[in-house]
Amino acid sequence: MTATQRLEQATALDGPRRFYGMLARPLERWSGSELLRSGLVGHALHPVLTDVPLGCWTAASILDLGGRPSDRQASRRLVGAGLAAVGPTAVTGLAEWARTGREAQRVGALHGALNVVATSLYLTSYVARGRRRHGLGVATALAGAAVAGASAYLGGHLTTARKVGSRDPAYASDRVQDELGSTVAGS
Repeated sequence: MTATQRLEQATALDGPRRFYGMLARPLERWSGSELLRSGLVGHALHPVLTDVPLGCWTAASILDLGGRPSDRQASRRLVGAGLAAVGPTAVTGLAEWARTGREAQRVGALHGALNVVATSLYLTSYVARGRRRHGLGVATALAGAAVAGASAYLGGHLTTARKVGSRDPAYASDRVQDELGSTVAGS
């Protein structure tokens, strides 16, 4: 059994899973909730939106590691842009999470908790940079990158291994090849 499969079985994650369920309940009741999943583009929005904060934060780290003082303001702006994208990204992720089973929800709850930690570290980075404490800003951003990387692994597990992700019913008849070369209905 892999470490991720053990997470799926970890009843210790049921508390956070219930907490996220409480957060997701209003989204499920909202008549426009399908827009948060796939209503606009035909497939899950959450994976697309994750590229915005992760891309901004990665670009900030690249500038930071370059060490040029002239890049400090750009790094701070990139951290801020990533923070601005967190809200919509989180809401679409929560909307996807609400439609999964217990095991995927456990992993998703940990994914969400790690995202809260990463976002907190990037917020600390942003504030530190604004107070001209660039070293602290860089250190907390790099810590945020490590936590976000662990969270991204779990998100990738959910989308790839567990096939979590909405799509328009028009794609329900799509066929894909499985690993053995057999044609199977897409999920």
